[in-house]
Amino acid sequence: MKIKSLFPVAFISVLFFAACSKSNPDDTTGQGTISEKTMLNVAYGTDPMQKMDIYLPANRSATTTKVIILIHGGAWVTGDKSDFTPAIIDTLKKRVPDYAIFNINYRLAALPATNTFPTQENDIKAAVEFIYGNRSSYLVSDKFVLMGASAGGHLALLQAYKYQSPVKIKAVVDFCGPTDMVAMYNDYAINPQAQLGIVALMNGTPTSNPILYQQSGSINFALPANACPTIIFQGTADPIVNATTQSVALINKLTAASVVNEYKPYPGLGHVDTWDSATFTDAYNRIQAFLAANVQ
Repeated sequence: MKIKSLFPVAFISVLFFAACSKSNPDDTTGQGTISEKTMLNVAYGTDPMQKMDIYLPANRSATTTKVIILIHGGAWVTGDKSDFTPAIIDTLKKRVPDYAIFNINYRLAALPATNTFPTQENDIKAAVEFIYGNRSSYLVSDKFVLMGASAGGHLALLQAYKYQSPVKIKAVVDFCGPTDMVAMYNDYAINPQAQLGIVALMNGTPTSNPILYQQSGSINFALPANACPTIIFQGTADPIVNATTQSVALINKLTAASVVNEYKPYPGLGHVDTWDSATFTDAYNRIQAFLAANVQ
């Protein structure tokens, strides 16, 4: 099971009421039960990229059906929600059948000047608000989980820790997501072209635009009142997202703050888009157990 093109090499060189009622409009069986439902390319904003695919389970309920929101990677400049289909959608349906799945797109940056950060952060926030505002029509609860890979992991962590309204995220699943944009800039000091990509995305350096860098790092919001249970998967030989300055740094801060967390390093592995199926099987075993323990 491979997550496709989550943080491409190209970026580095130039630089993711319940039911049982026959009168319910979602009852498509005629027998008082609610059928599984798929809704593709649902708009949560006016831009063509502000779309999501929605997978609602059968017999869902506004009190019991949890929500998992998927955020694709791609260095904030590429990628698509299709990176999560069909294998990962099918895997989640089987492993966490009591969850509704929302697989979202967001506006991509076209560097150096179009849709720079925090455009992507703002879109994730808008998508979460849209789902929350429509949960009664979708028959889902306010128990939200975020899952992202690479740049999508960065966006998932940032949303989960930074925003407590209109819903506090119950848990976040991160595959190799950057957590500290200042450290990301510094990590790329050995690759000036990649560093220039970060400068373009962030409209400056940590010195020239310190507030945006601070506001864009989930590590700066990893406080007991903000952070939620977090599980992170990371290849220790990742050449794109440094395991020590990103994932481990965040895990250490969560542990110091007594926030529930789990860190799974994969020794010798690179970025998430290079992992094999056995690694993903292990990861999804852990995700299933983590959500069962921490999202009630």
